[in-house]
Amino acid sequence: MIFSIQSLLRIWCPVKMGMQRQLQCFFLVGSVFVIFFIIICWDEMRDGTFYLHTASSQDLTHLKQRQAHRRRFIRELCSAKSSLNFTEKLITFDQIPNKALDHLIVDDHHGVIYCFVPKVACTNWKRVMIVLSQNLKAPNGAPYLDPLDIPLTVIHNSTIHKTFNKLWRRFGRFSRPLMHHKLKNYTKFLFVRDPFVRLISAFRDKFAKPDEYFYRKYGSTMLQRYANISTPPDSAQEAFAAGIRLSFTHFIQYLLDPQTEKEKPFNEHWQQMYRLCHPCQIDYDFVGKLETLDEDTEHLLKILGLEKYIHFPPGYKDRTSVDWERDWFGNISIADRRKLYNLYETDFRLFEYEKPETLLDES
Repeated sequence: MIFSIQSLLRIWCPVKMGMQRQLQCFFLVGSVFVIFFIIICWDEMRDGTFYLHTASSQDLTHLKQRQAHRRRFIRELCSAKSSLNFTEKLITFDQIPNKALDHLIVDDHHGVIYCFVPKVACTNWKRVMIVLSQNLKAPNGAPYLDPLDIPLTVIHNSTIHKTFNKLWRRFGRFSRPLMHHKLKNYTKFLFVRDPFVRLISAFRDKFAKPDEYFYRKYGSTMLQRYANISTPPDSAQEAFAAGIRLSFTHFIQYLLDPQTEKEKPFNEHWQQMYRLCHPCQIDYDFVGKLETLDEDTEHLLKILGLEKYIHFPPGYKDRTSVDWERDWFGNISIADRRKLYNLYETDFRLFEYEKPETLLDES
């Protein structure tokens, strides 16, 4: 190729033209070649860009279809004609107690409502909501701009977040019209997770390692009732030091015991997701799943127009997996597994998680 170009230059720009005319000729011919190569490269780049744009459009179409399916599935099961029956199904939004609306976090700046479900990436989504609301200031006095900069100690502080329950505390009986207005005009989203895997994650986080609050409020009672320890140690540290640990079996017995909820409602970490977020009364615009967290998060941020401003924090490497279910439920009787499924069946069905047949039918 180089030899051919040199030959062409000798033909088009002979030496007899004189040095100055020859240099001008070289410049002109060189310019023609440069333009020629730019045109070729531009066509290739344009074809590549078109391919990427087409692929991106196909991905977006798939994500939109996924969301449409998830939302439609919930609406169908929430209808009066569906086969799924549960206590809260046919009540109206106004019949939901105000205290039960404490998981709906509101950002008025961007018109967003997030229903947080513990053990479903809620720590990182709460970080994002703090950045959006600008309610929390950094040490320098400016609002936090990066979710990862927010101290972990304040993320779950209930005073930081504006919730529907706080609207009621502030406006009383005038709060319900405000809630309806926001529900109608704001973008509403939640993230859910396989119910059994969520329970395993809750147990690992709150009882498999020393947690003084959860030990004193729940753990010591479970040890008394289900581990036959009449006088449990006063603290989690003392219990762990003495080799006394709550088992996953004890935790499941606690959940299945009818006495448990007669005394007080389930803690939010193991309360059913539909009881936290009321999907039959609130028509969510976006239903994300932890199992598709990366794709769903990227899609949601695009819907909100925030993909250029918010970097969603990375997830945990030690995240509880559905593959662990068989090991964790190994010491749980088939009868108790089935009772547990019945307890969380509404979550399984509303959010389209497969019934764990191998766990329920294993002999």
